Amino acid sequence: MSTLAWPPIASHDLTRELEATNARELAWLLVSLQDTLASLKAGLEECAALLAPQEPGSTLVLSSLRSESLKGYITRVGTRIVKGDIQLRLPSLPPPKGQPAYRLSVSALPTAPTIVLEQLKTARTLINACLDVVDATRWTGDAGNADFISSQIRLLHENIQEAKGALKGWTDGHNTWSGDSLEPTTFDPPLPANLSLHLSISEAAIVLHVRTVGSTDAHTGTNTPLSAPSGLSFRERFTTAFTGGKPVFHDEAHQAFTFRGQEVRVRDKVRVESADPSLMAAMAKLGALERNVALSRRALHVVMGTEDEDET
Repeated sequence: MSTLAWPPIASHDLTRELEATNARELAWLLVSLQDTLASLKAGLEECAALLAPQEPGSTLVLSSLRSESLKGYITRVGTRIVKGDIQLRLPSLPPPKGQPAYRLSVSALPTAPTIVLEQLKTARTLINACLDVVDATRWTGDAGNADFISSQIRLLHENIQEAKGALKGWTDGHNTWSGDSLEPTTFDPPLPANLSLHLSISEAAIVLHVRTVGSTDAHTGTNTPLSAPSGLSFRERFTTAFTGGKPVFHDEAHQAFTFRGQEVRVRDKVRVESADPSLMAAMAKLGALERNVALSRRALHVVMGTEDEDET
């Protein structure tokens, strides 16, 4: 069966008809994108609600895997950790006399520093920026201007990707634990000089890294107490003096870091993560929104006959 038009259409008429057809398709797509933007706004508002500060917050259990090194809990309200109780049992951090573990609690003093999860703060800021982009696109811009709509959808796509990336976990270009550890006075009692606590987000879970450090011996490369006596018992100091210290088994054992102005090595390291249901839901929703925006963006580029710079 032939697919040729009959009677034949002159080439200049065919070109004109193709242009008219493309114009109608583009006009229809721009109208339909207004409904898409309304749907995206509803999804973004759900994500914003999941990250908003709502009492009583999310209480998450912290427990080291197959050991008693760390036990406790933290309570997150929005982007802040407002409560927490942690018990540590580490070889290089002996507990106070008569106590089974070294206990730390988030300080309730009004002068204590606030624990803010920067990744959540960034995600909330980006989600709010997305809502502003949607409102600007729907109500203040020219809904019939394809170039304007295309640029707005691109900005929306980039912001959603960055927000999802913040919940998934930062890698390069951000502070390391040695420069971004929690302030000692954040806890009660204050953290000892040789203890570092670092909070981050990875795969929508809150990750706590606990490290004890010792200053680097320039001659032997071993770890020595950061400050005498650094909480070591007489037995441990005796053992360290005659055996060179207990062997360490972690991925940072042979690296040097600058911590609080001193070059140190990590003696003990514990990593604990606790999945946060609200963060998991927010990241899943952002992933779905990202796919929807990508499809709309690709469709607009096809009808406009332009190339997507991200795909070239």
